[in-house]
Amino acid sequence: MTAPSSSDRPRVRLKPKANARGLRHGFPWVYANDIVTDRRTRKIEPGALTVLEDDNRAPIGLVAVNPASKIMCRMLDRDPAAELTAEWFETRLTRALELRERLFDAPYYRLIHAEADGFPGVIIDRFGDTCVIQPNAAWAEVHLDQLTEALVNVTGVTTVLKNASGRTRSLEGLDDVSATLRGETPTVPLPVPMNGATYMADLTGGQKTGLFYDQRSNHAFAARLVHPQARVLDVFSHVGGFALAMLVGGATQALSVDGSAAALDLARQGAEASGFADRFETRQGDAFEVLTALGEEGAQFDVVICDPPAFAPSKQALDAGLRAYERVARLAAPLVEPGGYLGLCSCSHAADLGRFRDASARGIGRAGRHAQLIHTGYAGPDHPQLPQLAESGYLKAVFFRL
Repeated sequence: MTAPSSSDRPRVRLKPKANARGLRHGFPWVYANDIVTDRRTRKIEPGALTVLEDDNRAPIGLVAVNPASKIMCRMLDRDPAAELTAEWFETRLTRALELRERLFDAPYYRLIHAEADGFPGVIIDRFGDTCVIQPNAAWAEVHLDQLTEALVNVTGVTTVLKNASGRTRSLEGLDDVSATLRGETPTVPLPVPMNGATYMADLTGGQKTGLFYDQRSNHAFAARLVHPQARVLDVFSHVGGFALAMLVGGATQALSVDGSAAALDLARQGAEASGFADRFETRQGDAFEVLTALGEEGAQFDVVICDPPAFAPSKQALDAGLRAYERVARLAAPLVEPGGYLGLCSCSHAADLGRFRDASARGIGRAGRHAQLIHTGYAGPDHPQLPQLAESGYLKAVFFRL
């Protein structure tokens, strides 16, 4: 079936009080309560392409519509007559690839960071000859074959996986069925070189796409904090992110704590592949319980890093999330040797840097410790931010000397 031409496309219109100027200046989303909604708009198929108009019927751009989502329209192109051809996909992928190839000397990075790379709701992480796509918006699901074809043509990868896990797809009314789109499904974890260590990424059974590239620069900063006799603690460690980086930095001993046995098994494999097996230990359990137990044991470390999941994934969860971040800091601070370092991280976009930093400082103060804030970190440059979209800058890391 041939897609409708731009002149035949349906149109959706903004309400008079909607922020048309913000959309023209780069904001990429239109919420459902800003759209004139009638029987016709409610019948638009999720993922369909439409022309967005202001309240005077002047076109603003080409959007993808999903009446089932609170984000009803996602801006795809400022040109309302744009067509999603092979060239459209390949041009944007090429632009993204050029940036990553300038930044990294090996093909292990986030290739597409959603709106910031011109692909609303789409994440693509690259692991050598394999790419993992998270099509977290209806339009990307509709055009997944085109996106996959263009991805192979531009990058030359031989395997493309679809990861359908995560909360975002359910908010878009999409299924949770993952698939292999090209090549063979990996049956073993893939080794990923990063900051001098080797991490093991489970691309089909792990969290998200299998590895979190966003902390790469924060891992590197943490590695600078260790000395040759340093003992370090990595809480919510996943596959050993901070611990392995600090072992590269020269730490004598590292302890990784996580609730997932599978993640810790991958961390041990990574430590062995990196040549650190004799300096690396794991402890499975609830992070709050383990932090409490370590405190009762009188354990002390030169560097402690806590990188929890998103405690405040929405505005509704903000207050509870900030209390959880404060509690992490309160339990972790006593474990830091005098003159040592505490790194605290948040991937909650609802908790901005100021609120997260204040919650962390309160927790440290409640633990009876004095702190100097020495560094604030963010996601690496393969996770570019769209300046008009605060959600694209979700990751914060604050490092204190206690």
